[in-house]
Amino acid sequence: MIAVADVRRLALSLEGSVEQDHHGFPSFRVAGKIFATLPDDEHLHVMLPEDRIREIVGGDSHACEEKWWGKKLAAVRVSLPDAAKDRVAAMLEEAWSARQPTAARRPTSARSKAAAKRSKRGGP
Repeated sequence: MIAVADVRRLALSLEGSVEQDHHGFPSFRVAGKIFATLPDDEHLHVMLPEDRIREIVGGDSHACEEKWWGKKLAAVRVSLPDAAKDRVAAMLEEAWSARQPTAARRPTSARSKAAAKRSKRGGP
């Protein structure tokens, strides 16, 4: 389980991240691009490429599901009561990194490097 406050703290700890309103709910952005949203107190949407969304959902279908917007597979929908904190941290960092300008795509700490490795492996 991970609380909304922990999600917010993790997202905002990533360099250059800001929180802004997105249609009445919080979004987390870097370089003006959304990498995650909190549509309610029990869910997090993490914007990742389609192949990563499928891989993550396939590895943890209890806490994660596909989030479609129209015909586009757009995000991983994470059930916060069912999700592990380190798994959410890794997904947030991966999404944050993907939204960075190319030159800035790198982890910000040793913890972040480990999280990025776990995320790329598809593990928690």
